[in-house]
Amino acid sequence: MTKPKIMPEPDLAAPILFTHMGAYRAERAGDRIATLVPFEEDRDPSLIGTSIASALTDHLRIPQPMVRAGFLHEGAASRERRGREPFIPVSWDEANALVASEMRRVIAASGNEAIFGGSYGWASAGRFNHAQSQLHRFLNCAGGYVRSVNTHSYAAAEVLLPHVIGGLDGLAVHHSPWSDIVANTRLLVMFGGMPLKNTQVSAGGVARHIIREELRRCREAGIACVNISPIRSDAEEFLDAEWLRALPNTDTALMLGLTHTIYSEGLHDADFLARCCTGFERFLPYLLGERDGQPKNADWAASICGLPADQIRALARRMAATRTMITVNWSLQRADHGEQPLWAAITLACVLGQIGLSGGGFGFGYGGSNRIGQTARDFAWPALPQGVNKVCAFIPVARLADMLLNPGQPFDYDGKRHAYPHIRLVWWAGGNPFHHQQDLNKLAEAWRRPEVIIVQEPWWNPLARHADIVLPVATSAERNDLGVSTAESHVFAMRQIMPPVAKSRSDYAIFCGIAEEMGIGEAFTEGRDEMGWIRWLYTLARQRAAGEDIELPEFESFWREGHFRFPEPPRARPLFSAFRADPHANKLRTPSGRIEIFSELIAGFGYADCPGHALWLEPVEWLGAKAARRFPLHLISNQPRTRLHSQYDNGQASLASKIAGREPILLNPEDAATRGIGAGDVVRVFNERGACLAGAVLTTEVMTGVVQLATGAWYDPADPNERQPLDRHGNANVLTVDKGSSSLAQAPIAHSALVEVELFAGEPPPVGITSPPKILENDARRRRPS
Repeated sequence: MTKPKIMPEPDLAAPILFTHMGAYRAERAGDRIATLVPFEEDRDPSLIGTSIASALTDHLRIPQPMVRAGFLHEGAASRERRGREPFIPVSWDEANALVASEMRRVIAASGNEAIFGGSYGWASAGRFNHAQSQLHRFLNCAGGYVRSVNTHSYAAAEVLLPHVIGGLDGLAVHHSPWSDIVANTRLLVMFGGMPLKNTQVSAGGVARHIIREELRRCREAGIACVNISPIRSDAEEFLDAEWLRALPNTDTALMLGLTHTIYSEGLHDADFLARCCTGFERFLPYLLGERDGQPKNADWAASICGLPADQIRALARRMAATRTMITVNWSLQRADHGEQPLWAAITLACVLGQIGLSGGGFGFGYGGSNRIGQTARDFAWPALPQGVNKVCAFIPVARLADMLLNPGQPFDYDGKRHAYPHIRLVWWAGGNPFHHQQDLNKLAEAWRRPEVIIVQEPWWNPLARHADIVLPVATSAERNDLGVSTAESHVFAMRQIMPPVAKSRSDYAIFCGIAEEMGIGEAFTEGRDEMGWIRWLYTLARQRAAGEDIELPEFESFWREGHFRFPEPPRARPLFSAFRADPHANKLRTPSGRIEIFSELIAGFGYADCPGHALWLEPVEWLGAKAARRFPLHLISNQPRTRLHSQYDNGQASLASKIAGREPILLNPEDAATRGIGAGDVVRVFNERGACLAGAVLTTEVMTGVVQLATGAWYDPADPNERQPLDRHGNANVLTVDKGSSSLAQAPIAHSALVEVELFAGEPPPVGITSPPKILENDARRRRPS
């Protein structure tokens, strides 16, 4: 039995640092943070949080504005050398003037349609110093920018679900609450498992980590759990979950096999299908094989997913015989045809007929974030106004490299055809595309196309090293802000704890300086400094709270006390309970007002890769593909345990997990033995897209034929001049496929990737990303002609 964690006693007068991975009381030594003690209400603090304090002042902090040497001397003519050259320090005045000059030049020559406002990612928590909002506000003041839509987390779902269930309920908000699951669910079927490592974080921030406790309550309540995943540890050991080792990317086939068994044995809910769904009769001929002669039964599913047919039939009967909750990990839709397991899960839940009942139905993302399954108030906390974007052009979030490589080329998205804009200037503040983008060698080529790349970043991560102009950003500890944890009903006064490191500045201060240089300072600031905006946001929040009969304290009192906790919200009802009770009075926002098992609208788009109902479509890469003869291991590049995506890869938790300085890769001992690989060996992981080095960990927690290499290790090419340089550090995205999930969503498909692994021959090259790039301290006066 796991011993309870012993928490150090916090100093309740110490200022609070609020982050995506938790809230902490900061104990200071002079003007630096000595220790971060978890917030007194958080009894299960994140491992990632142990990296924060030391990383704030480590040797990879960017001390002042930097310009790539070639860009400073030659401008855009040197763009082929991005990521390969040293940097030159400049003053803030020089940096502001250079950025403003580049902005004016690009807008005059090509208009604002030539500017891409990247800023995708979690950046840092805080309602005001939110990097994406700051950048978008600034660019809108300057005339607009090309944007991206959707998220890497669940882009396929964001596009599909509004067509099928009328919105994002059960994906991002309004899940059936944990209290309902604990009290009423008897069988928890987890497609993709429910790994606690992912629940260390929440977008916007975490006050209290509660998912471990909720899962323990599930076990204590006697809920039977089934973990359908290639990785056993995707379900916590204390759940004693049955492990079904389906081949990766075959969940849709398994769901269809379960659906066929339930229907063919008369275990379905015909009344629910008739009252609350539309299109089942259009889906049924496919399920029964009337179109292609192949029923999608358990035997057919077994031939695809690798599970015994009798095991599939037995699970289907168990699901129909008791109150069953179907959960689907967000990661399942980050695969080729990632829309299909979502749609198939909803179809399976409809056939079971338990949607809207206590303890039954479905939900996406349980175990994906600390907030999922918590009851949050429907309270719209104010955010920094971003203004109006006068540019209409956009791209789906994962189509970054395609946009840069193929200006003017058409692409399909959600029933319409668009064209990629011609981008000449990229500005990135928050996030790291050299982490989240697939096929990084393709991205590296695309990254050389724009004329100028501006990056705001605290550390010398791969994005900063591939910039032309680097603007060093202060972290959350070095500025003031408001922290809002909506799921846990907390609001934090994020008082500045330490001065900005070296010459770094907050995102707001950076944009203020450049806005003044461009003559849009008043439009950007509206006459407010940092604390002026924070007071404005809080005042607006007090007004909105009063409308909900909640009295927030006066600002001075709140700022002094450090945090405020909202009253507990009313207990949430099961997802779609009102709809189930009266589907006519509580119509969904779909064309039919019901759950669309068959969508006439999607069918009308004419997409062969996403037709009008859920079906099995073979992924571009999986263990059943011909490519598996050359690359016989399926790569699972899931979320790391020791960092947030790529954040704090330089932190102590992530560094301690490395094997010989490389990201660990998990292999089944049988697969390792056939390749002569031992524990702790440095291995080369490769396919036709690229290769990286990693440190071998042998474990039966992964099934044979599968390897697990967490995403987020900082990209570290050995020789950037090569077309496919060896990544020395273990970045999984040098191996993944950069292709849209379908014409509908164009979502990322990181989990559809095959690789081979071999023992690295010879002495491995040293890791380079742990040291700053070369800085030419004495070259700061040399300038290219204006």
